[in-house]
Amino acid sequence: MPARSENAAGSRLAVRLPGLTLSNPIMPASGCFGFGAEYAQYYDLSVLGSIMIKAATLEPRRGNPVVRVAETPSGMLNAIGLQNPGLDAVMDQKLPWLAEHFPDLPIIANVAGTLTEDYVEVSRVISTAPNVAALEINISCPNVKHGGITFGTRPDVAAELTAAIVAVSEVPVYVKLSPNVTDIAAIACAVEGAGADGLTLINTLTGMRLDLHRRRPVIANGTGGLSGPAVRPIAVRMVDAVTRAVDIPVIGMGGVTSARDAIEMMMAGASAVAVGTANFTDPLACPRIIDGLEPLMDQLGIASLEQLRDEVRSEHRPAQPPDPADQLHPLDDSYVMKEN
Repeated sequence: MPARSENAAGSRLAVRLPGLTLSNPIMPASGCFGFGAEYAQYYDLSVLGSIMIKAATLEPRRGNPVVRVAETPSGMLNAIGLQNPGLDAVMDQKLPWLAEHFPDLPIIANVAGTLTEDYVEVSRVISTAPNVAALEINISCPNVKHGGITFGTRPDVAAELTAAIVAVSEVPVYVKLSPNVTDIAAIACAVEGAGADGLTLINTLTGMRLDLHRRRPVIANGTGGLSGPAVRPIAVRMVDAVTRAVDIPVIGMGGVTSARDAIEMMMAGASAVAVGTANFTDPLACPRIIDGLEPLMDQLGIASLEQLRDEVRSEHRPAQPPDPADQLHPLDDSYVMKEN
C-alpha cells in the first residue's frame, strides 16, 4: 500500500483549481442535479467537491415541449431546453438556500443564453454571489447573430464570447465544450487564448430515437443530447486530446458512473470530474464514487490526486496516444477480449 501523503488542502483526494479548493474531485454536472435541494433529502451535500448548478438564463425559460427525455442503450437522450427560473430567482432563492444550508460548498454557476449580451449580463450578476466560486459557460446555445450556429462550433465565435465574459466576471471562468465539432482541441485553444481559466467537457452528443409505430422521433424536439455510459470512451478521448493542447485545467465529464471511471478520466488529463446521468439512476452516485476513490487509489499506488495530476502533466505526452495493444494493463479481465 502506498504512503498516504496529504496535499495543501489536507486530503489525498483534494484538488486545487482556479477559484476552487475541492475536498475531492467529484461534483454533479449541471442540469443533472437541479440546484441541490432535491438531492439534499438523500445525503449531506457537503461531502461533494462542488456543485455545478442548473443553467441560469437572463429570463425564465419553460423549456422544450414534452417528450423531453428518452432512454437509450447505456444512456439517455434529453432535450430539456434549458428550463430554469431565470437569473433573478437564482440570485434571490436558489443560491441563498445553498449558502444557508451548505455555506462551505463551492458553487460553479452554469450560464447560458442566445446572445452575447445575455451571457455577459448573467455572468456579471451571478459572479457576485458570495458562494459562487466559478462560472461554467455553456457555449452549446444558438447564436442568432451568427445565423443560429452554436457559440461552441467555431473557434472565433467561442473566443469572442469567452473574452466578453472574462471581462465582466468576478470569478474564474470555465467554458463547457461541445463534442459536436470536427476539432474540439481547436475550440479549446481559442477559448484558452481568449482568457478562460479552465474548461469542462464534454457536453452531450446530438442523437435521435424513432418511435416505430408513430414513425416519428421519440423526442418532441426531434433530436436530443446523448449522455450516459455510452459516451464515456468519447469523453475520455476528447479530454485526452484537449489536455494535450492547452495548459488550463479541465473538468472531465461524460458517462462517469464509478470511481474507476473517475480515475480513468483523471488519467486522461482531467483535474476534476463531474457526474451527470448517473444521478438519475442512483441519487447516491456521487457519494458512492467518492467513497470508492481511496480504495482504488490504494490498489493503483496513487498517493494523492494532486500527485496523479502532476504525473500526467509532467510526463512526456506524445501527440498521439500509444497503441492500446502495447500499453494495456487491465485491473481485471473485463477489459480483455477472449477468443471463443
